Amino acid sequence: MTAFKFCPRCARPLIEREQGGLVRRVCPDQACGFVHWDNPTPVVAAVVEHEGQIVLARNALWPQRFFGLITGFLERNEDPAEAVLREVEEELGLKAQSPAFIGHYTFERMNQLIVAYHVVAEGEIVLNEELSEYIRVAPEKARYWPAATGLALRDWLHSRGYQPELIDLSPRGKGG
Repeated sequence: MTAFKFCPRCARPLIEREQGGLVRRVCPDQACGFVHWDNPTPVVAAVVEHEGQIVLARNALWPQRFFGLITGFLERNEDPAEAVLREVEEELGLKAQSPAFIGHYTFERMNQLIVAYHVVAEGEIVLNEELSEYIRVAPEKARYWPAATGLALRDWLHSRGYQPELIDLSPRGKGG
């Protein structure tokens, strides 16, 4: 649950109460009626295919050696397929086309709903300030991680006939 402690409408301290089958933070003032539903945030993700390889990028805030899909928040009234094209252009400087839906995945740690697509992109890769580096991986050598965007990559690879290896992210594992 999020760190909401006070009602954004009347500033009373929130309490926990069953609401809609789950325990939620609610305003104790019945007249106010505020309920913090804590709905997930929609995020788009792209398996970017560029010159026959998959582009994985490292966010500037991530630990060294971890690379992931291109992701971004869905804007108000934005179609997810259009959002994924926008994110690829903003983050990689590439023109992507023909977004193909892979699936949707929950990312519980961040309370996000990931809407994943495959895109084919053209142009020269130019990273924006959010990304610090990228790698290119041949699909037959790609590995996936056990979280939402990793599962999207796995599913896309399976759809192409590949059997990717799971990256062991445990402290004793090989890492990414």
